[in-house]
Amino acid sequence: MKIFPNPYRNTGRAIDVPDFIPTPSVDFARPTALLSRCPVAKPTPLIDATELAKKLGIASLHVKDERTRMRLGSFKALGAAYVIATDAAAVGGDDLGNVLADRTYVTASAGNHGLSVAAGARIFGAKAVIYLAKTVPEGFADRLRGMGAEVKRAGDIYEESVAAAVQAAKDQNWTLLSDTSWDEYYEPSHLLMEGYCVLMDEVFAQIPHEPTHIFLQAGVGGLAGAAAAMARAKWANAPQIIVVEPEFAPALMASIQAGHAVVAQGPVSDMGRLDCKEPSLIALKGLSTDADLFVTISEEEAFAAMPFLEAQGMAASTSGGAGLAAVLAGFDLPADAHVLCILSEGPS
Repeated sequence: MKIFPNPYRNTGRAIDVPDFIPTPSVDFARPTALLSRCPVAKPTPLIDATELAKKLGIASLHVKDERTRMRLGSFKALGAAYVIATDAAAVGGDDLGNVLADRTYVTASAGNHGLSVAAGARIFGAKAVIYLAKTVPEGFADRLRGMGAEVKRAGDIYEESVAAAVQAAKDQNWTLLSDTSWDEYYEPSHLLMEGYCVLMDEVFAQIPHEPTHIFLQAGVGGLAGAAAAMARAKWANAPQIIVVEPEFAPALMASIQAGHAVVAQGPVSDMGRLDCKEPSLIALKGLSTDADLFVTISEEEAFAAMPFLEAQGMAASTSGGAGLAAVLAGFDLPADAHVLCILSEGPS
């Protein structure tokens, strides 16, 4: 495990990104109101991991369990589906179930984001085209096809599949719906991250103690950026916020160290949904002021945590359990720590 303190924290400065890039939204009311109209939308549980907390020698450990979110199996259900629902509501009409029939949404995905795009498109009559890198398991491709999406393979890594989706959107006049952001593309991603605010609003109503430590796993940083912004809005400077990445894909840590967004280098990580080499600019800007520490964990540390989680009824992929893996890998926590983690997806 490698730990890097955020040099921007509590300095009044943010990392060098363009001024027009927004910080993460904390407007949870908008996605809450819209998603409440979905018949399968309901709060996910907050697990009181008492036995695991005792083993760790800390006061409490609570885990937000996203494995059942809207029957899609991850927090990503809150993002793209919310954006598509917003588009449908803007068009209006008596039959929202077919209101986007003339629209095709295209994106790149490491798996779960694509499921959210496919689900949202199907609900409102649109088409979905999902680009996957070669490293994404075929099981995800099959799930996407089962939801009516067209799947295309492009590139060896996530960033190459993103480039393919961007080009397809231009060539075919499709609607690009990415879960990351860059200089020329940020408004849809900003709205998508707003959907993730629902998760933290639920936590506020569920958790019995104000957390002292919050562990947030990150790929491009969308979930971490949104959750950290919500935590700061609710609890100000009280919790220590720790962002966890694979050591093979330290997009956020490397960018914070460099002082600007960079493309991280590294081999393919088993933490596939976190194996993103380039950060979302929105997430990077927000986390540069909200996060206290950036942590990378090894493949071995991620794998070692999985049996412990399964024994506690929290079976997950190495991506979904990465925040907990950092805790289990020996992160130095005081005896009076109240820890919050997110179980972002189940086993692969």
